[in-house]
Amino acid sequence: MAKPRANWKGVLKIGELAAGVALYTAASTTERVAFHMLNRKTGHRVQRQFVDAETGKPVERDDQVKGYETPQGETIMLEPEEIAAAVPESDKTLTVAGFVALDAIDTVYFDRPYYLAPSDESSAEAFDLLREGMRSVKVAALAQAVLFRRLRGVLIRPEDEGMIATTLNFDYEVRSQEEAFADIPKLKLDKEMLDLAGHIIKTKSGRFDPAAFDDRYEAALAELVKAKIEGRKIKPQARKREGKVVSLLEALRESAKGGAVAKPAKKRA
Repeated sequence: MAKPRANWKGVLKIGELAAGVALYTAASTTERVAFHMLNRKTGHRVQRQFVDAETGKPVERDDQVKGYETPQGETIMLEPEEIAAAVPESDKTLTVAGFVALDAIDTVYFDRPYYLAPSDESSAEAFDLLREGMRSVKVAALAQAVLFRRLRGVLIRPEDEGMIATTLNFDYEVRSQEEAFADIPKLKLDKEMLDLAGHIIKTKSGRFDPAAFDDRYEAALAELVKAKIEGRKIKPQARKREGKVVSLLEALRESAKGGAVAKPAKKRA
């Protein structure tokens, strides 16, 4: 199997210790079923075109510029060279600012994962030393680098013979959980219900197996495309019928016995 192409190459630096490294995409959507937009009448592909919102006339690519609307409703044009000048200059260095415990960062700050490996044989020894040093004291490195035209925070942690580098969301990008949870009522739960819930959770406990999670929608799309190619008709999948409405306690008892789980009754206001 051919080695994948690196998304980025540079230097991982901790103080005076440095290792040449390469980033590789760890998660990709390229295997998903992709569609084109077509003209139903001709079967030809359609093209997206930008038009002036006021005149309705097409705008050529050279006449398209980015704009920012101020709170006062004024639109400011930004020329390509002005935006390019704002992009931070890259020195191709992942500079480690410090170390944290492996579970010290809330996962809501995780953006995209990448595989981090030595960029060449001459960097392998320094890379291994950095990796095993972090592994021995069970820490991850917090680094910064200009990646894909933006200065990004990166969490780097040991993984098998390599490392995982995860770009981090900025603080302003992560929304407050207090706002999302503000309307959740504080309820006093019945002890039997808690015990049953705990029992069910224990019986379902196991290890994470990504292969056990099927992308049913993607599989259904692939089957639909295959059927269309072969001239077959796809029957709509039958919807599961809801079970009888019972109380939450009865639903827990049935689940604890391994029976069919009925739909819990809604509490009356």
